[in-house]
Amino acid sequence: MTSMDDRQKGFERKFAFDEELRFKATARRNKLFGLWIAEKLGKSGADADAYAKSVVIADLAEAGDQDVIRKVQADLDGAGVSLSDSELQLRLVDLMAEAVGQVETSRS
Repeated sequence: MTSMDDRQKGFERKFAFDEELRFKATARRNKLFGLWIAEKLGKSGADADAYAKSVVIADLAEAGDQDVIRKVQADLDGAGVSLSDSELQLRLVDLMAEAVGQVETSRS
């Protein structure tokens, strides 16, 4: 019975570890995405960093990426910058791979 308990605890630790990694990678991806959008909006330095933080916070509104897409799309529209939702989603996918690599590198 002990080996089954140990096995279950191992699976639970692995699940918690994977969830933490996913959370950190998503937050990093959103920051990178926010910096990319900030550049499109003509922001730099502290303004770009502040904008990136606002994108990270926007992702807390609901599950999934639609809250982030809506936020940046509204900001882009307000600035007269045209990017489609599909372009934004593709960039999120690309940046997730980069973010995972950064998070894994920072753990080592």
